[in-house]
Amino acid sequence: MLTKLIQLWYSVKDENLKWQQANQDRLAELKHARVLAGKALEAELKKKSVRLEHDIFLLKTRHNAELSMFKIKCKQDIKDYKQYLASLDKLKSSIQASYTDLPEAVAFTIHHHAKHLLNNMWEAEDIEQKMQHEMQLIRFMTTIHEDTRLYLEGATTENLPQRTLKLIQR
Repeated sequence: MLTKLIQLWYSVKDENLKWQQANQDRLAELKHARVLAGKALEAELKKKSVRLEHDIFLLKTRHNAELSMFKIKCKQDIKDYKQYLASLDKLKSSIQASYTDLPEAVAFTIHHHAKHLLNNMWEAEDIEQKMQHEMQLIRFMTTIHEDTRLYLEGATTENLPQRTLKLIQR
């Protein structure tokens, strides 16, 4: 019985050896193909990695350029806004100087309304809305200027800038 087991064991080993000898070339080819596939995959990954790094670099560059342009635009917007506010302050002073009997609260109301129109224009997202608010502000400023001019020229006897106040009431 032990002999049969040993013989069986040797016969299995012999079969295994014969199979390995018969398939040695195929096993070597498979091993070689696996190594080549691994190298090809590694090369493809390296190529994609380089491409990805390049794309990231381009995105960072574009982002930095857009950020720089946005910062410049914001600085210019702040400068423009400050100039608008300074202009509105001059306008208030001009109204107060022209209409000496004008209550200070009325001059502040006119100034406040002009600032409100300016802020509406400044904060509008839509370009059409921005243009409409800009036209309202221009119309308001022009009306104030016209009321002041007529009063200083003596063309009107009213002690208040009536057309300006009517625009505020709308």
